[in-house]
Amino acid sequence: MKLFAATAAATLLSLAAHAAPESYTVEPNHTIPRFSISHLGFSTHMAQFSKTAGKIMLDTAAKSGSLDITIQAASFNGANEAFEKHVRGPDFFDVEKFPTMTYKSTKFNFTGDNLTSVEGNFTMLGVTKPLTLAVTGFRCGNHPFNKKAMCGADVGAKLKRSEFGMKTFLPAIGDEVTLMIQVEALK
Repeated sequence: MKLFAATAAATLLSLAAHAAPESYTVEPNHTIPRFSISHLGFSTHMAQFSKTAGKIMLDTAAKSGSLDITIQAASFNGANEAFEKHVRGPDFFDVEKFPTMTYKSTKFNFTGDNLTSVEGNFTMLGVTKPLTLAVTGFRCGNHPFNKKAMCGADVGAKLKRSEFGMKTFLPAIGDEVTLMIQVEALK
């Protein structure tokens, strides 16, 4: 009987440890926010930001979590120096006045064991609006090389830049922006 009680207690402690929220740090070399936008109606322009930081709390047992991400606006990369300088300026991201963009979650949504979306607030140019991120390919496990626990996913959303006060060259440069973010985070 004592053996059963000890085994049961150890099992419950083990389950409780697995049910606790776990903290992950966004891996900046593998978390790259990209976006696409219509360019003059002739093509779709794509660009990215190269400096991102953040924290994720994940409780898979409770089907909950939190996400806090910061993107350095000056890390905009559009593959052309003159273009990048213009986009970092007051017509678009105004990085001197607004050096960061942030996303803070309010709710994680799961279907079964899969994280399918994150609801939250996105702040750009000093304006905060609700934004739901669709999540695909969500997976947690051990990194194949360093053996550390990690999670990853592909995240996406659409927003209207004019709602954040970015109205330069509308409608020639599209209003709808498609975000695509690959996210990897280490425990």
